[in-house]
Amino acid sequence: MADLDELALGLPQTVKEISDDGRVAYLVHGKRFCLHRTRRPDARDPETGERLDDVLMFRVPDLEVKELLVADERTPYFTTPHFDGYPAVLLRIPDLSRLDREELHDLVAEAWLTRAQKRVAKAWLAEQGVGDEG
Repeated sequence: MADLDELALGLPQTVKEISDDGRVAYLVHGKRFCLHRTRRPDARDPETGERLDDVLMFRVPDLEVKELLVADERTPYFTTPHFDGYPAVLLRIPDLSRLDREELHDLVAEAWLTRAQKRVAKAWLAEQGVGDEG
């Protein structure tokens, strides 16, 4: 979570909100791109049936990216019926350790890019040495 915090807050104009119960959300221009979900009936532990309390949501560019991430059994990403048709993937906090820092950076940056204003995103991409890909 410390790496997530550092990477998210390292992106331009990112704001961190912490709910009354300690759940974090990262926003850019008032729009959430990553958040720690509350316990919901749609995310349950497959072994115990208990509602999961450790689920992060990351925005992704589109449903195709989501499907690719969720379908790859080597990744820790999943989704629930609540997110059908919504461009986001879920990840349990303990599974953050399955991502190396570069993978986590890419996940956070992609999530941020889905919500950042175009001019801010374009400027950040230019700083990173990434050309305008559309």
